[in-house]
Amino acid sequence: MNARTYESPGDTPSKQETFAAFPANATNWIAVWRRNYLVWRKLAIASMFGNLADPMIYLFGLGFGLGLMVGHVDGVSYIAFLAAGTVASSVMMSASFESMYSGFSRMHVQRTWEAIMHTPLTLGDIVLGEVIWAASKSILSGAAIMLVAGALGYANFPSMLLALPVIVLTGLAFASIAMVVTALAPSYDFFMFYQTLVLTPMLLLSGVFFPVSQLPVMARGATQVLPLAHAVDLMRPAMLGRPVEHALLHVALLTAYALGGFIVSAILFRRRMMK
Repeated sequence: MNARTYESPGDTPSKQETFAAFPANATNWIAVWRRNYLVWRKLAIASMFGNLADPMIYLFGLGFGLGLMVGHVDGVSYIAFLAAGTVASSVMMSASFESMYSGFSRMHVQRTWEAIMHTPLTLGDIVLGEVIWAASKSILSGAAIMLVAGALGYANFPSMLLALPVIVLTGLAFASIAMVVTALAPSYDFFMFYQTLVLTPMLLLSGVFFPVSQLPVMARGATQVLPLAHAVDLMRPAMLGRPVEHALLHVALLTAYALGGFIVSAILFRRRMMK
């Protein structure tokens, strides 16, 4: 059921009507963000525990277990090497899952979006608010893990603070990409394809658990287009107090994913909601 119907077959949607694909202004998304925050606040502790438990298990389980056999990687202890990858992967997973499962629930199951579109907000405002909300949750997860790593001596302070803007950009990039998947999804089951065929291979190929240099030549070439690999390449030097190579390239690619994903998802959602 659409939030807006037209009185006659000859009527056409205008650029200002509620199904506009893009935001009406630069601040309307705040209302969507605030609405999601107020709902999340009721279950904040359980939500935060769920977002942090999995990456923490990877960090300490692999860091202490596998780290005893591996020793040092790239001149640092394995757990320090793994810490930056864990931060980046946590941001990826948190942003993706919020955009997919929670976003799909609000859009398709609960029909919250339809209710919001009876207000002055456009569909573009809603999509932007959802993307920024998903990124906000991922920032919380990534920053928490980074602070734990820093407190335990596995990240360099204060250089690790340079990773904070990278966490923000990474969250926006993966939230936008996942919104494209949500726009195409007919049901929750559809997300398993994205998790299995995209997120899991990306997790293994992006230098999270071992250096990309250990991969075969063809696989190393494929990592050049993976957003997670660029996020790791920015976060790891910052957390280890090392200079970043090709920083502008990494930032440009993550920005392109964030903007491109939002634009594509906004267009796809407009087509879907107009059916």
